[in-house]
Amino acid sequence: MNASRTSAELADTRPGRLRLTRRGRVVIALLVVLLAASAVAIAVTLGSTRAFASNEAEPREGASYGYIVVQPGASLWTVATELDSASDPRDVIAEIVRLNQLQGSEVQAGEALAVPLRYSDAPGVVSAHEADLSETRS
Repeated sequence: MNASRTSAELADTRPGRLRLTRRGRVVIALLVVLLAASAVAIAVTLGSTRAFASNEAEPREGASYGYIVVQPGASLWTVATELDSASDPRDVIAEIVRLNQLQGSEVQAGEALAVPLRYSDAPGVVSAHEADLSETRS
């Protein structure tokens, strides 16, 4: 055994430049992509405009809702199917409940319900004046 080492052998044993394997390079690349995607997601989230909810039951300015007067024995289901027989009645009921701020699906005969604007021309839909609501809802 030779006690003296050559400079090439010493160079191999000294700590030097960091060497990455192929797997290490892939991991580093994925971390960089993940960091960039996170930065973009945060920028989009913080830079987007905010939506504000409103509890106002008032119609939009210039909008005049149509009303339907509930007939004896009628339910929201029958009202919804009369308004639009082609749509799913559950969707129409949900719109009516939200628009009128109803607590449930119970309606009374003679009660006037606002209907979505697209049904203003449907049969049985009347104006606020015809439904005697001009003072209470406008």
